[in-house]
Amino acid sequence: MKSIGKQTRSPVVSLSLTAIILVVGAGPAPGQSGPLVGAAAFGDWRSDAPGLRRTIRPDDLPKPGATPSVAAFPHVVPRPSTAIPHAPPGFKVELFAGGLSGPREMRVAPNGDIFIAETHAGRIRVLRAADGDSKPSVNEIFASGLNQPFGIAFFPSGEKPQWIYVANIDSVVRFPYAGSETKASGKPDIIVAGLPSGGAHTTRNLVFTTDNKRMLVSVGSRSNDAEGLASLIGELQSWTGKYPLGASLGTEMDRAAVLAFDPDGKRLGVFATGIRNCVGLAIHPVSGDVYCSTNERDGLGDNLVPDYITRVREGAFYGWPWFYIGDHEDPRHVGQRADLKGKITTPDVLIQAHSASLGLTFYDGKMFPPEFSGNGFAAEHGSWNRSKRTGYKVIRIPLKDGSPTGEYEDFLTGFVINDSDVWGRPVGVTVAHDGALLVSEDANGTIWRITH
Repeated sequence: MKSIGKQTRSPVVSLSLTAIILVVGAGPAPGQSGPLVGAAAFGDWRSDAPGLRRTIRPDDLPKPGATPSVAAFPHVVPRPSTAIPHAPPGFKVELFAGGLSGPREMRVAPNGDIFIAETHAGRIRVLRAADGDSKPSVNEIFASGLNQPFGIAFFPSGEKPQWIYVANIDSVVRFPYAGSETKASGKPDIIVAGLPSGGAHTTRNLVFTTDNKRMLVSVGSRSNDAEGLASLIGELQSWTGKYPLGASLGTEMDRAAVLAFDPDGKRLGVFATGIRNCVGLAIHPVSGDVYCSTNERDGLGDNLVPDYITRVREGAFYGWPWFYIGDHEDPRHVGQRADLKGKITTPDVLIQAHSASLGLTFYDGKMFPPEFSGNGFAAEHGSWNRSKRTGYKVIRIPLKDGSPTGEYEDFLTGFVINDSDVWGRPVGVTVAHDGALLVSEDANGTIWRITH
């Protein structure tokens, strides 16, 4: 079963920009003293609640086919007038903007402007709001005529970027940027042409390393599980020592990977391989570590294979398509790449399978309590291939001494109405200039503002 449905465009329903405000008092499950582990951690949307924690460990994974693989696409409905996402006690949730065209990835400029990829409309929108404002005062189209734009980055990093980079499905382009304009001054320059495209997984993201010397671009796999590569096994094994560990070829050349370029687009190599679909690509503001929020493969049952969020180590191989979550061999590729066993890097944080983990950011504001500083926030777009829905929420990724703990916590829930109907599918997360957390969802075209 192909996973292209994880990123299928959802219907867009226009909404008023009238702010809806609620101080939410939802908390963790009564009596929860620690994270859910083992079979309990594989629950579905009905158990989700702000503050509920889960830890999924590699040893907890079921066998492939323990449950059937199903297709259960969500029925997207207009947001009910009373429906507002739920956050932990002490947080306030407001409708920041509505009526947008499938808002996806978001990035905040140094001056506080919020840049949003309206991917299927082929454009970048910019919203401006003064610190503390609950809705934008400026709403402009920065650039249009793009090819399924997703990733956005400012370069060089710091207070005075000179360029805005945008990752299209097949290229990376950049626009001159003086620091405050809300409309591009002209057509973009093409920096990287010919990124792999076609098939599944259309999002391309990009970040710059903290030294501003490398631009990293994530490219998802063309297929669910590299079904067409079996005939190339002999040739693949002959690559050993010539190409990055676990690298694929054929129709999967330069896919399921994070690629490296210099800021002018010169190819520097492959940063990491075997990452099926790194949608959320982010740099930790303190450690400088590269992180991916990743969609894993389908067709092995309700609870396989877990999506994940992980530090991405240069030169590391994360398993796709031959293995998953360490040395678990994919049953569709038994014995095909035994030479790779023991060479797979295990991800840091495993998430309920089929959650469709998308946007990722790290909290570097001052508004939230101190324990949130440096923590990750990831948007879970929601399952289409699980008998009971999972995802459709924003999760928090705690770090301790600069490293993920392996646990994650529900932070923003309430987008699911019942087993069939949903009104929201979170995609982007970013930290506003004043420290609020912003969350986009592309089902009803809204952006939500969470303050403390």
